[in-house]
Amino acid sequence: MRSWLECAAARSVVRRAVASALVVSPVLIAINHGDAIVTGDISAGRVLKMVLTVFVPYAVSTFSSVQALAPRLRPAHTKGATEQRRA
Repeated sequence: MRSWLECAAARSVVRRAVASALVVSPVLIAINHGDAIVTGDISAGRVLKMVLTVFVPYAVSTFSSVQALAPRLRPAHTKGATEQRRA
């Protein structure tokens, strides 16, 4: 069974997370820092916050992708046990 981190580093998961971050991050930055950008009130601390803002959609996309893929990665003998516990 592949570990959670191995799945998170899979090419398809990373590609999807980067695409999500590229689309969502500018929106979040505009919402959270738009007024400061317009007025030119950009400090080093604010730039750091903007950079960290990019990691939020990346992390959410990665987490949700790995969680969605996790059932497929479990060995066959553990799938039956999980399904029996749900019933």
